[in-house]
Amino acid sequence: QVQLVESGGGLVQPGESLRLSCAASGSISTIYTMGWYRQAPGKERELVATVTSGGFSNYADSVNRRFTISRDYAKNTVYLQMNSLKPEDTAVYYCNVNRVVSGGIIRYDVWGQGTQVTVSS
Repeated sequence: QVQLVESGGGLVQPGESLRLSCAASGSISTIYTMGWYRQAPGKERELVATVTSGGFSNYADSVNRRFTISRDYAKNTVYLQMNSLKPEDTAVYYCNVNRVVSGGIIRYDVWGQGTQVTVSS
């Protein structure tokens, strides 16, 4: 069983920063793409950023140049550094792994439980 545990959410003022972390556990041998998605009230879940096993990153236009995704391969952990936060960044942020090998089994589309980020003055 693969688990993703997120941390680092909270309440900040516009212009401030937050760093989210997501640690994967569960006899993991290989993780492919890790990423962050978010869902605001009344809206669909949307991609924020992803990083592949080769280190290639991809960002939503709305967060490009403000957010940075990074990955610690030894710790099976992905981070999201969020700078210059805006009220429209308010959402529940979810960690995702698109494909992971655990205990010899390939598992697809694993999600964390989500962490709330609120940007408000």
